[in-house]
Order: sequence, then C-alpha cells, then structure tokens
Amino acid sequence: MTSVPPPPDFIGRTKTFLEMIKFSHSVFALPFALVAALVAAEGVPRFAVLFWIVVAAVSARTAAMCFNRIADVRFDAKNPRTRTRALVTGELSMRFAWGAMTASVLAFYLAAGMLNFACLMLATPCLAVLLFYSLTKRFTDYSHLFLGAALGLAPIGAWIAVTGGLSWFAVWLAVAVLFWVGGFDILYSCQDYDADRASTGLHSIPKRFGIAGALRIARRFHAVALALFALAWWSGSPPLGPGFAAGVAGVGVLLNHQHGLLRPNDLSRIDAAFFGANGRISLGLLACAAIDVLLLR
Repeated sequence: MTSVPPPPDFIGRTKTFLEMIKFSHSVFALPFALVAALVAAEGVPRFAVLFWIVVAAVSARTAAMCFNRIADVRFDAKNPRTRTRALVTGELSMRFAWGAMTASVLAFYLAAGMLNFACLMLATPCLAVLLFYSLTKRFTDYSHLFLGAALGLAPIGAWIAVTGGLSWFAVWLAVAVLFWVGGFDILYSCQDYDADRASTGLHSIPKRFGIAGALRIARRFHAVALALFALAWWSGSPPLGPGFAAGVAGVGVLLNHQHGLLRPNDLSRIDAAFFGANGRISLGLLACAAIDVLLLR
C-alpha cells in the first residue's frame, strides 16, 4: 500500500512555521549544549540522554520563539523588516501560534522529566527566563543581555542533564555565551534602529547609543566573551586540550571578521556577520570540543 503524501498546505504551513521561529538559528545554542554534554560525560553520553537534551533544547527554543512572535506582533506590524512575518500577515493564526507554544512547553517538560529530577525541578524557572526575554525590550535598553542569558542556559542545562550537578566549566561557558549572544544581537538589532526610534514602546542599545556606539559596545561584549571562552577552556574538568584552545583562537578571528564587515553607515553585510560568522563559531567550538574529548584524551 502506497503512503499518501502530505497535502501541500501542510508542507507550506510547516515551512512558514519554521521560518517564523527561525528554526535555523538553533545553531547558536544547541551546539553549546552538546559541548557541555560531551565534556560532562567525558565522551558521548548515552543515546537516551543525548536525545532528550536535544528535545529539551529545541522545544524550549520553539516555545520561546512562539511567545516572542505572539508578544511582538503589534510591533512587528509597524517595522518594515518584520511586517511580512506570518502572524502579521495572517499566514498563521494566533491560535496556531499558541497551540505550537503549548505543545513545545509540554515537550520541554517531558524531556526534562526524562532526563533527571534536577532538570524537572529547574524546568519552570528555565522556561520563565526564556519567555521573560520577549518582554524586556519594553523596559530596558539591555534586552540583548537577557537573550544571551536565555541561550546561556543551554550548556548549564546539558551539564545538569548528564551529571545532576554543575561545574565551573559549564558556568563560564554559559556566561561566555551570554556576552557572545548579547554582542551579536546588538549588531542584528542595528537593522531596527529607525523603527525602534519611531516607537515609544521599545528600547535597545542602538536606539540609546546610536549605531556607532552600539558597534563599539558589541565589540566590547565580544572581547569579554572571548576571554570567558578561554576561561572555560582553562577550567574544563577533565581538562580540555589543544583542540578547544584552537577553537577559542578561531573564535577570536571570526569575531574580528564579523565586526570588520559592518560600518555605522553600511550594514549591508549584516547577514554574513550575523548568521555566517556566528554559526561557524558555535559549530566550530563543538567540533573542537569533540576532537579533544573523543580523539585526543
């Protein structure tokens, strides 16, 4: 019996949904969860643990992005860059978005419960941080750091999933992710400088300090992130080796390249600076950690 292919509207809605939540941007946080899992397990964790870590990371991010789109829909409608998003145009309904968010929250709690009791107990405060980020741009210029903190939970959660405890490596890696994400989110938000200035309800570092000032602040955030990645390497227990050290050096090169692509009066290469360079950073550090843990130890 031949299987019946899914209807075209199902495929289209799925593509629209994945675009709405920027599913490809999972490449920023998930690799750091896997780095922490590899180091914590001193190798590849059991398949079940690895599987539920991935489910937890993907479902938590999906829930947070659904809530972000729901919460920001009236602001997105006024911004030329975002006014074609699916909830604004009606391609996807608010009911659909709430349903997807609810399903993602349930999947996150299931994954946390399947990992261990500590993960289950921490699931609610973790989810609260992830959802709260979407509201921070309404009252602070520093929402970029809240986003960084949300993504920085990934390595901490993965370490707890593997060991039931915590380590300095996971903490330093999380704080490094905080400043790394905060820095590149500042760069990305420079695209919305005019829209944020026109809005009375949104705040950002570019709006507060101008694009030139925002670029300087982002560079400082990334200098701090680089130092913290190095501190995570130094504090790794068991110690990480030359692979991760080379990865940290590569991070420095890529961050410098990222900032070299942008000028206060020319943000035309923002996509290369945002997705290209930062995707290489996260995936590169994962590869380097795997080399240390699986090949050189």
